[in-house]
Amino acid sequence: MKVAYVYPWDVAGDPAAPERIAALGVDAAALAVSYHSTRAATPYHPGHRVLDVSHPALYLPVRPSAWGRLVPAAPTWTPADAYLTARDALKAAGLQVHAWTVLTHNSRLGGLHPDLVTRNAFGDPYPYALCPAHDDVLDYCDRLVREILTVAEPDGLVLEACGPMGFGHQSVHEKTAGADWTAADADLLSLCFCAACAPRYPSSLRPLVRRHLTPRPPLPNPPTDQAGATRTPPPSGTPNASIEEALGPLAGEVRAVRVSLSAGLRRRLISAIRAIAPTIPVTLHVTPDPWAAGAFAALPEGEPGADVLVGNCWGDPQADAARLSRLADLCRPGQRVGAYVLALPPRPADATVLAHHLGTYAKAGATDFHLYHAGLAGPARLTALADALNTLH
Repeated sequence: MKVAYVYPWDVAGDPAAPERIAALGVDAAALAVSYHSTRAATPYHPGHRVLDVSHPALYLPVRPSAWGRLVPAAPTWTPADAYLTARDALKAAGLQVHAWTVLTHNSRLGGLHPDLVTRNAFGDPYPYALCPAHDDVLDYCDRLVREILTVAEPDGLVLEACGPMGFGHQSVHEKTAGADWTAADADLLSLCFCAACAPRYPSSLRPLVRRHLTPRPPLPNPPTDQAGATRTPPPSGTPNASIEEALGPLAGEVRAVRVSLSAGLRRRLISAIRAIAPTIPVTLHVTPDPWAAGAFAALPEGEPGADVLVGNCWGDPQADAARLSRLADLCRPGQRVGAYVLALPPRPADATVLAHHLGTYAKAGATDFHLYHAGLAGPARLTALADALNTLH
């Protein structure tokens, strides 16, 4: 299956959008129904060119009776029922419409409810990251998918951020790169010590993480190499190659806690989905990395209740293909692997390059191709994407 990702505002108010998307040669549109804040180009829309999406929103009418403590916001930049308008237009063009649902990534709800967000070992809150260790967060996600199935009536569900969010986040004027934290540091900064998570860990974990993330003081006599040049010590307290090495004997226990957070949320939602719509296809954005925290949730042992496991393919194509192969190994009979393919910068607007990437992912086991993004890509990129898709058999 070929799936083009699109926002409601790309379609609502643009009569030409459905046919333009269908002309790519896709079978379905993954239409955002619950999405985080962003600033988006709209290169085709007759009414605007740039949209400032100032807060996370639900693109369905918000019915107060459907919600508990956490209530999603309505958009102000597009009609409250923009999803329904866009859905109908896309279906009229012959496309299936899958509800692209972002779950725990919600800066508005995190800002309103700071007791429910991820906090690192120093107590710093990540307001964009609702922590699924809290019952209120699980309840919100459960109600969200139930409301989408009831009101949106999609042809399928695409679940993103179905687990803990972590340190990595593209926020407004991000200013974290200069700390030179390693990948192991970022994983350590993604461990949550909120009131619901902290009691699940060994008591020695927090001081251990804090120690690894505390810079070493300058040495009075810096070491030199054989040529006499000063050797600069690592910028942080953890020269470890991985979080596993940093945590040492605690790694197994902590890893099990982290994986259980994603698994618990995922299984609760799939149970709710199957109770309402037993045959609807469920697509998960996942990674086999057990330490993952973000849009692609940790799935190191598979999920029999899902239909499609989609892996991120925005980096080095060979590394991404290896990730897809690991997801293919986790699949049960009848499950499929999808590649989340980037058609935006830094990828070139080149059909040959994109076709080579698609072929690489197909050889790794991908049968589904999730294409990002049919609304953000300019004309040359859409043409290149359509030509590349034509090479698939």
